[in-house]
Amino acid sequence: MKLTAFKAYDIRGRIPDQLNEDIAWRIGRAYAQIFKPKLTVVGRDIRLSSEALCQALARGLMDGGSNVNDLGLCGTEEVYHGTVCCNADGGIMVTASHNPIDFNGMKLVKHDAVPVSGDSGLDSLRILAENNDFAASESVGTIQQVSCRDQYIDKLLSFVHLDRIKPLKVVVNAGNGCAGPVLDQLEQHLPVEMIKICHEPDGSFPNGIPNPLLPENRSITSDAVREQGADLGVAWDGDFDRCFFFDETGAFIEGYYLVGLLATVLLADHPGEKIIHDPRLTWNSIDQITAAGGVPVQSKTGHAFIKERMRLENAIYGGEMSAHHYFRDFYYADSGMIPFLIILELLSTTGKPLSTLVAERIALYPASGEINRSVADTTIVIEKIRQHYQPTSIATDMTDGLSLDMGSWRFNLRESNTEPVIRLNVESRKDINLMRQKTAELLEKVEKK
Repeated sequence: MKLTAFKAYDIRGRIPDQLNEDIAWRIGRAYAQIFKPKLTVVGRDIRLSSEALCQALARGLMDGGSNVNDLGLCGTEEVYHGTVCCNADGGIMVTASHNPIDFNGMKLVKHDAVPVSGDSGLDSLRILAENNDFAASESVGTIQQVSCRDQYIDKLLSFVHLDRIKPLKVVVNAGNGCAGPVLDQLEQHLPVEMIKICHEPDGSFPNGIPNPLLPENRSITSDAVREQGADLGVAWDGDFDRCFFFDETGAFIEGYYLVGLLATVLLADHPGEKIIHDPRLTWNSIDQITAAGGVPVQSKTGHAFIKERMRLENAIYGGEMSAHHYFRDFYYADSGMIPFLIILELLSTTGKPLSTLVAERIALYPASGEINRSVADTTIVIEKIRQHYQPTSIATDMTDGLSLDMGSWRFNLRESNTEPVIRLNVESRKDINLMRQKTAELLEKVEKK
């Protein structure tokens, strides 16, 4: 059996042909045999298939000799925290995040929430699970239901000064994913008024798959901000390891501009620290990090690659334009709740709305946002684009796909690590019309048969 749900740094597949209870059991069994954990933490999102998959995964782990702490319904970052909180040897989250409703998946970590990716055990795990030929286990593990939620909430709150946060009005959109219960608990500690939409966890996703990166999914939050006269809007994806911001006018703020903003906040108390950024859109991040006294370091896109580079550099923070934000003091892991809290404090201490905090940066470095296109052969398309633009470029970077600096504008074109699409990002210096022109030009070439 070929297991096609294994990707570069996680597992994602369609139910039941690419991922089912048998495959979940094999994954647990293979994880136990390869990493030999005495204790593994598991958790699951709200998807209708997640509970059965998590139970099968736990059986595989126990059959391989590992004890299991089951967090139940939670966010991915709670599994990262729970792995450390329980002093476990590893953790596995059953989630498909923002993928279509008939998908599910898993994110795997080792001790200290170190991610498992292709070159750190995921490929070996896939091969063993495919072969379905496991060594005899000397023991059978046990399972217990545990909660680390209180400790997790305390960890989140340690990133801000609660006495500095003012009574703001905030629209929070959990997308009917797992964020709702955490927001309810955070609300008890915050002076803010939370206007909750799509709040109850519901695996049928009555308001659509929680993926605010898609423009068609943003209006529900934007409209609520305007209707309620809120100071801020925040929406999360299904497993809430990503958060998306809307200013007081209801305008969606591209995640790119949050990277430089969060870096500036963290560098104010920790000057000289390293900040990790991805190669898709870079100019604004590099500019803000450098101006705040930090050291920008580029890494390949993707949570496993960012986390590895953060540990290597001992970076205080890492940010991706896709709304993944990583923190050294959160086990070098990504969190969708910590940025929410930091921005609440920033709005409170500066007295400025989010639109004002990002307006200058958007004007200096207008960006296209990520544009996805399905193509027959990504390698051929990227090579065609390289041959056309590279002769007049001033710098080429192949850290992740093709990045070309054209002087007054630049772009990145890369193959997705998780989906069968090609992704384009374009930015310019102070010239939004140039950015739009070059975006249209590139898309025409990408789509040309």
